[in-house]
Amino acid sequence: MTIAALEVSALRKRFGQTDTICGVDLQIAAGQRCALIGPNGAGKSTLFNLISGRLAADAGTVRLHGERIDGLTPFQINRRGLARSFQISSLFNNLSAFENIRCALLWQLGYRYSFWHRLHRLRDARDQAEAVLAQIGLSARRDVLAGLLTYAEQRALEVGITIAAGAEVILLDEPTAGMNRAESAAMVELIRQVTAGKTLLMVEHDMDVVFGLADRIAVMADGVVIACDSVAAIRANPDVQRIYLHRPGHVA
Repeated sequence: MTIAALEVSALRKRFGQTDTICGVDLQIAAGQRCALIGPNGAGKSTLFNLISGRLAADAGTVRLHGERIDGLTPFQINRRGLARSFQISSLFNNLSAFENIRCALLWQLGYRYSFWHRLHRLRDARDQAEAVLAQIGLSARRDVLAGLLTYAEQRALEVGITIAAGAEVILLDEPTAGMNRAESAAMVELIRQVTAGKTLLMVEHDMDVVFGLADRIAVMADGVVIACDSVAAIRANPDVQRIYLHRPGHVA
């Protein structure tokens, strides 16, 4: 039996008296692009935080390529090959685009905490950072401080940081939020390119983005996954249409 790249089983999380995640089961095959959709308050961001180790689950398991990662810290999970971006950009605003990417590469390249490595002499880190910048279309902006980049460029840089360490499983939290149509289309193409051959789970509210990028769609409502299927099957699912797709502002 093929082992899923990412598997969530009977996952639960309660905040006070509120059950936010109520027994989520989800499997994503290697190389698959899965979009996680659902109305606000469905539990999507909490599920992301449980998978990536920012929150501890009350029950259930999370497995990465068959190995349990629930209970590990975010950096331990990252070093096992899972990386994520955030809904709100999280960058070193006073470092350049190049320096942000280089920081993301150092541990993977074997550089640990030390006071005697001069960063500008680390040719492998420099070369790989330049390659990532080219991949995300920011080579010409390499020396611009992250805080001075446009919003779309900051989101692209965050994707670059997410993929820089070579993780095989990528979690993207609303990667096109706040973008206009042209910026969103460019981001979709970027995500398609940089996640080729990798496993992707993304939270996204723009259904044009979802239908244009995902292989499968998982739908959350009230803390559970109510459906996970192909794009065509999700489009035709009456429960999904009732709960999500036919709500104002969403495209069926």
